[in-house]
Amino acid sequence: MTGQLWLVSTPIGNLGDLPPRAVSTLSACALICCEDTRHSGKLLKHAGVEGVPLAVANEHTEDSRARDVLALLKAGRDVAMLTDAGTPGISDPGARLVRAAIEAGHRVSAVPGPAALVMGLVLSGFDTTRFVFEGFLPRSGKERAQRIAEIADERRTIVLYEAPHRVERTVADLLAACGPEREIALARELTKLHEETWRGTLADAVTHLAEQEPRGEFVVVVEGASDAVGATDEAIISALRMALAGGADRRTAIATVTASTGASKRRVYDLALTIPR
Repeated sequence: MTGQLWLVSTPIGNLGDLPPRAVSTLSACALICCEDTRHSGKLLKHAGVEGVPLAVANEHTEDSRARDVLALLKAGRDVAMLTDAGTPGISDPGARLVRAAIEAGHRVSAVPGPAALVMGLVLSGFDTTRFVFEGFLPRSGKERAQRIAEIADERRTIVLYEAPHRVERTVADLLAACGPEREIALARELTKLHEETWRGTLADAVTHLAEQEPRGEFVVVVEGASDAVGATDEAIISALRMALAGGADRRTAIATVTASTGASKRRVYDLALTIPR
């Protein structure tokens, strides 16, 4: 019998969300891989888990750590992977360890638990039957412009993560691409004392964020696009400017905005001509 790799979800803010099964699983492992040994060490101390060594497996070390993990699994020992908050592999390390374990023929299972994207989605009030998770958007360039253009055209509910110091810019970019009337929910400090979910239009969200200092990691939930709503000239021009500012040439910007808004290529082209080079 070989060992098993366990993906153990950890609280996203409230330590009371750590389930008893997570504690018993972690206590029985030969090694616990984590993003930050100090952070996870505090969690394990709170849970009463003692005597299990910790090893860093973050975005820089996950591949090299896989060798140690596979050796223990081959010897019949169980290994756990946990991250600072939430479910391993969801915008966090873990996926590469899972792939390595599977390819080596070892068993992989999970202790399910908190995931900020799910909590933000269900608190948004938007359609939850079909949704898409975008994680963190690229910070700049053509890839960011393309991803935001795809969000503008997406019919399913969209969930993404954003840091407090970048959330204002991201909401402003979404406003430019999606138009002022698209609904959005901004969830922050989930499960913590100052938990808040703000709901309104993208236009109102820009004002809301400008009136306060954003704090805490944000889950941003955007209502899916409606077939019945056509993009205004102002929204198309704003999307073009954002694409151009992101590094796209005029031809690429026109193609991207045409796809994201559903407007005719001729209309987008004519509006692009009104933007100074």
